Amino acid sequence: MTKMIRQSLVKFDAPLCQTIIDTPKPQGREVLVRIERCGLCHSDLHIQDGWADLGDGKKLDTTRGMTLPFTLGHEIAGIVDEVGPDGDKSLIGTKKAVFPWIGCGKCRDCLAGDENLCARNRFLGVAIDGGFATHVLVPDEKYLLDYDPLPTNVAATLMCSGITAYGALKRLVDRPRQRNLLLVGLGGVGMAGLSLAQAMFKQPISVADLNPAAREAALKNGAAFAYDPAEPDVAKRMVKETDGGFDGVIDFAGNDKSMNFAVATVARGGKVVVSGLMGGNFSLPMVQWIYKRMTIEGFMVGTLDEAKELMALARAGELKPTPMTEEPMADAQKWIDQLRAGKVVGRIMLANA
Repeated sequence: MTKMIRQSLVKFDAPLCQTIIDTPKPQGREVLVRIERCGLCHSDLHIQDGWADLGDGKKLDTTRGMTLPFTLGHEIAGIVDEVGPDGDKSLIGTKKAVFPWIGCGKCRDCLAGDENLCARNRFLGVAIDGGFATHVLVPDEKYLLDYDPLPTNVAATLMCSGITAYGALKRLVDRPRQRNLLLVGLGGVGMAGLSLAQAMFKQPISVADLNPAAREAALKNGAAFAYDPAEPDVAKRMVKETDGGFDGVIDFAGNDKSMNFAVATVARGGKVVVSGLMGGNFSLPMVQWIYKRMTIEGFMVGTLDEAKELMALARAGELKPTPMTEEPMADAQKWIDQLRAGKVVGRIMLANA
């Protein structure tokens, strides 16, 4: 039997290590995908740690229900190796991207098509084994997406950084004022957001990030303006330069500093969408909320239908490429460390030989 090689989480808050098991046999409508590429996401760090930061020294335990060893990774693309007895045999040998935000299939959210909201989810690389491996077992063939003529690494990154940025931006498309847009945080999701924003909006796109290399990369990839949030009085200057602030702000970082920055730069009647998970605790005086007439919405990943919309947009050639670097799957822990240290610009894509 073919062996499955995994970069496994065997202990929380500890480095990944290689484990080898028999490749699982798909049952029912399950599909076994041989992984070609899997992206490294900042949320993989939270899962490895076993907690998320709630601020004020409090932590959210994210280990509940997880069995070790566990395989991280949710930005997956590869080749269908095998299907279950109830599956479509014609899928074998085809190249597919894998939608990872899979629900229980039975609750009211799943039945409404909102599997990303499912409380009993089966998210790949989050709740069940994911893509830092040679193979992944996908619960149903309906979660496989065609991606030709896109490169495999681009198709993979669309399944998290792409769909997260796309879904967050969609929350701004119906706003009554579309004068400008600010993206805060230029990690993998933020860079994907910059590419998507240029395809979805006509207004100038500004960005903000602490990393000068990220700001430079954003300007090269279409940003109109790039700001350093640590610069003294920069929020006041931005509001003055934009004649009142930004109608739409997306916080791709998601910590107390980034949210305070977003609220300081959003225009009256504007909207802030928060999709970052760096953590912390954010508070806002109620009178400021009311006086600014602002809307704040939390958002994480997207639906299967939104993934299909995004894939169609990408396959039509509407998106600019985002910064991406390919590295060996066996070096997953090395690049986790680099990402944790803030030394990654764009997306790291882990590749199987």
